[in-house]
Amino acid sequence: MPAYQLTVNGRARTVDAEADTPLLWVLRDTLGLTGTKFGCGQGVCGSCTVHLDGQAVKSCQTSLREAAGHAVLTVEGLSKDGTHPVQRAWIAEDVAQCGYCQPGMIMTAAALLKRKAHPTDGDIDEAFADHVCRCGTYPRVRKAVKRAAGGVK
Repeated sequence: MPAYQLTVNGRARTVDAEADTPLLWVLRDTLGLTGTKFGCGQGVCGSCTVHLDGQAVKSCQTSLREAAGHAVLTVEGLSKDGTHPVQRAWIAEDVAQCGYCQPGMIMTAAALLKRKAHPTDGDIDEAFADHVCRCGTYPRVRKAVKRAAGGVK
């Protein structure tokens, strides 16, 4: 089995796994980063969203081969103490209900705000179109994204 190099949350990592192993399982099972959640396994729920070189990707659909040589950021790496603006906004707007989908949503929000500092409702809807929240927290997600962007105090 070949060894793959990638940077996870700013730390160089060597992973011995099959090339087609989903990044999700590398993060959770090999590296012990369980903040990234398994939802559907088919890239349609968004629970497994992480950043790959700053872009939001579904880690269940991204292979170790695709991630090798790149920078991966998980919810654990977003901030050391929960002070990233998106994390603070999520708490202020009381977004989480059951919380299962929230790490993926937080990572999507962070990627959106990095790409577009002041997103419109349409931008937010588009960014979260492939996320499923069984608890229906979408209105609070929108408010939190706007708060993190400075649009809500």
